[in-house]
Amino acid sequence: MSVRRPLVNLFQVALLVMALLAIGLLSAITTMHFAIHGAEVQVPALKGMTVADARSQTAGLGLNLAVDNRYYSSDVAAGHILTQSPPAGTVVRHEWKVRVAESLGPQKVEVPDTVGMDERLAALKLRRMGLAIGATARFAYAKEPEGKVLAQDPPAHAQGIEGPSVNLLVAAPAQDAPDGFVMPDLTGMPIVAAQAALEHVGIRTTPTYVDVHVPPVGEGSTPPQAPQAPGSVIGQQPSAGSRVDQLMPVKLTVAR
Repeated sequence: MSVRRPLVNLFQVALLVMALLAIGLLSAITTMHFAIHGAEVQVPALKGMTVADARSQTAGLGLNLAVDNRYYSSDVAAGHILTQSPPAGTVVRHEWKVRVAESLGPQKVEVPDTVGMDERLAALKLRRMGLAIGATARFAYAKEPEGKVLAQDPPAHAQGIEGPSVNLLVAAPAQDAPDGFVMPDLTGMPIVAAQAALEHVGIRTTPTYVDVHVPPVGEGSTPPQAPQAPGSVIGQQPSAGSRVDQLMPVKLTVAR
């Protein structure tokens, strides 16, 4: 009888320890669950809101708002959000960055003519008009002074442009033999501007026009894809950076 009682007591202590361990494990799992899921939040619908209101709402949810791009839009008022990523309803962690594109409203700025100007003066003129410098390509061309603008995209007085920036093609010192040039990146340029840039160095080309796919409009995890503008270069041979001369055929593929 005296031997059995210590065994019973030992068994009860073991059960108590096991119960405490189970409770502790359950508590740890519960704490971990709330620690993980309690730090998650659902991304709100921001499209159409003002940037200020969207910033206030996302900050209240523990999210960070970043305006990545600004585009002209005839449908969404200036200062309001065009698109967002991630889309509304996506579950993310606290401090997640929500990227948006802001509307500039309808295009009100007329694109100035910078062809023939010095690159620095062209940049100053564009900034005074409220436009930014986009991509600047340099074309090895000995017949014009270094830094002279040979072509621009969008062209002067263009309407219905997407973004408030202008790409420039600028003359650079010849790096090859006098009869050789460095092929610039002409993709995205209007075919008229691309042909003019090539004719500056004595190169002629016959463009090939093709039908292009029009991307669907809608929200997604990636920024919206702008459609190819009719009349813009979508492909070239030789590729940008290749050495070309007046005898080498240059092929340009153009969106119809």
